[in-house]
Amino acid sequence: MPEFLLSQSWNLVKERDGIKVYTRPEPGTSFKSFKGETEFLADAEKVMDLIGNVKNFDWWDDNISEIKVLDYEEGKFMKYYLVYSVPWPLYDRDLCVEANIYINPKTGAKEVMATPLREEIPEYPNRVRIKNYWQKWTILLLQDGMIRLTVEGFVDPGGIVPSWIYNMVITETPLKVIRDVRKHAE
Repeated sequence: MPEFLLSQSWNLVKERDGIKVYTRPEPGTSFKSFKGETEFLADAEKVMDLIGNVKNFDWWDDNISEIKVLDYEEGKFMKYYLVYSVPWPLYDRDLCVEANIYINPKTGAKEVMATPLREEIPEYPNRVRIKNYWQKWTILLLQDGMIRLTVEGFVDPGGIVPSWIYNMVITETPLKVIRDVRKHAE
């Protein structure tokens, strides 16, 4: 996550199914970043395996039409390329990602920080390359087997996408992915 974002506060925009969703302005753009957070009873290792294991990509998003693992070391990092199918008249989006997995020394939380890879895969015609992106998952072990699961992120979809539409639909992203993780973990 870019350092300058650490001091910016989040604005609660909705709460559904025990998941709180926040947004905040992303400096230098009209697109907003998102955050989703919830607490539930789950095995933290199972949740980490869902998020940080390339074998579990199949549940991520129904709009992913292609995913290719470029490099992977279990429990440490993964590099992958994916393609999002986008409805006509827009072009599909693609993204190369490097995700590093680590334990936060201050909190003990397990974290996965994803950022774009710039030169890993050549750009294709009729696809818009997502270049401005970050995402961070945090799994914090609480008492009595409870965990706090947080996902934060930002994506500039590239191409011609009105920011008001993007900012309206981006709040659904954390709801969906957290619901899916919780469903698979329970």
